[in-house]
Order: sequence, then structure tokens, then C-alpha cells
Amino acid sequence: MKIRYNFVVCAAVLCSMVMLSGCGNQKKAETAKPAVRKLVMATEATFPPYEYFEKGKIMGIDVDIVSEVAKNLGMELEIMDMKFDSVILSVQTGKCNIGASGITATNERRKLINFTIPYVTAQQVIIVPKNSAIKKPEDLKDKKIRIGVQQGTTGDLFVAKNLHEPQRFDNAGLAVAALLAKKLEAVVCDGEPARVHVSKHPELIILPVILTSEEYAFALNKKDTELLKQINGVLIKMRKSGRLQAILDSYLNKKK
Repeated sequence: MKIRYNFVVCAAVLCSMVMLSGCGNQKKAETAKPAVRKLVMATEATFPPYEYFEKGKIMGIDVDIVSEVAKNLGMELEIMDMKFDSVILSVQTGKCNIGASGITATNERRKLINFTIPYVTAQQVIIVPKNSAIKKPEDLKDKKIRIGVQQGTTGDLFVAKNLHEPQRFDNAGLAVAALLAKKLEAVVCDGEPARVHVSKHPELIILPVILTSEEYAFALNKKDTELLKQINGVLIKMRKSGRLQAILDSYLNKKK
């Protein structure tokens, strides 16, 4: 009888411990914070003022906007620097889930990826030396004129389609360096980066003509439709509040 009583008591204690343990685990599960989602941004950080390195850190318009987006969505931002022609591919393959590198939303690119609503209008312009005989776009049609572009950009596409085959570089800075070294007669690139480069080299000018007008947007994988909807929602909110324009103005209105 005593043995049986001890058995019953032990069994009751064991059941109580199991129940308490289960409640404890449940309580931990209820109070545990959900894992923070990560927003991985692909960019090419030689495109000031949109993305560039400063003191070892990637800065710029795109970085500030995407940082704001990530904050609004409760996500942790991670930035991956790569060549421009790898940015869209990294989004396509899922290596990164947003491409932010001054990317123009074109119909050709829309076949590969989705775009957010646009956040800025940009132009393609021509950089030449101050003493250049090149005064207008038609002067570039001479095949003896060596034109530099950043590979894979809309400037590259425009020159190849409307003028002649350009010399391609990994970034606009390298093309400008070749122009300064007299290995080129002109460089075609995006307007704001062109102004940054010319501000550093007074021997260069931007011709007072716009080759194209285009809109920048952020690139997302075709499958990430929910993320696209969320990001667009934040961009609309930023536009209405004036925050988006404030970010643009903080860079674009700086004295060159």
C-alpha cells in the first residue's frame, strides 16, 4: 500500500512538472520577439550623389530613401556593393531583394524585374573639355569621336543606338578619368553624377542640352509582389509628408 501511494504521488508530481514546463515554454514563445526581416539592397557605390563611399561607408540619396523604407517596414537594411550590370541580376536571382543604384525604369528591364513607383526624374548629359569643338549631340555622330559611357546604363544604350559604339567602363568616374587623360572626346552619363564630376574638374563642362529624360525607381524580384506593395506604400507616404523631397534636396541642392 505504501509503495502504491508513493507511486501515485510521484506520478502526480511528474505530471505537474511537465505541465509547468509546458506553460513556461508557451510563455517564452508568446513573449519572444519575432525575427527581424532583412532588406538586402544591391547597389554600385560609385554613382554620387545617389550612392558613394564616404569614410568607408556607403552614403547617398538611394541609401537614405531605402533606409527610411526599411525603418518603416521594421526591417534591417544590409547593403551589398557590386558592379552596376550585376545589380539587376542579383535581384532577379534572389541574392538581394531590392536594387537601388540610380536605375532607370525601362520597358526592357520590366521584362526581367518589377519597379517601384519612380522617386526622381533624371537626364542623360554630355561632358566635354572646355576647349572642345563638340557643341551639340550631332557632333558626336562622327565615328572618330570617342565616347565613354558606364556599361549597362541607359547612357550606354542611347549612344549605341543613336550615335555609334561607345567605349564602356565599369563606372562613370573611370570614363571621366579617361576623358581627362585625353583618351576620349566626350562622356555621356546621368546628369547629377556628371555635375559632381565636373565640380571636381574645372577643365570640364556639361553641354547645355539634355539627351534623354528618364525616371529612377527601385528594382524588385518579380515574385516579391507583397514587398513591392509595401515599399510603394512607404514611398507614397514619404512623398505626401515631404520627406522624400527633403532627402533629394539635401543632396541635389548642395553647392557644387
